[in-house]
Amino acid sequence: MDKTNALRAGALAAGTTLMMLLMTSPALALTRDHGDDPGTGLSVGETLGLYVVAPIVLFLVITGLVMVLDKSHKKKDTTSSNIGTKADAKA
Repeated sequence: MDKTNALRAGALAAGTTLMMLLMTSPALALTRDHGDDPGTGLSVGETLGLYVVAPIVLFLVITGLVMVLDKSHKKKDTTSSNIGTKADAKA
């Protein structure tokens, strides 16, 4: 990697990190906004269901739909890899 690409990558990483730090303000999370109404928190079961079980179930549903609706196994692959060719030995 030459010097220019390394400098460019470093500047990009530094700029991205700086922008993320500037856009997040965890110190302001403790102060309440006027009219803020957060509601009740989630229980342990609700949290696990929402952030663990639901994504796994969604992944399995999408995987199942892709496997069921896949039509590529019904097509005959006519590429050269399926054609048996033998070299003719002509003398």
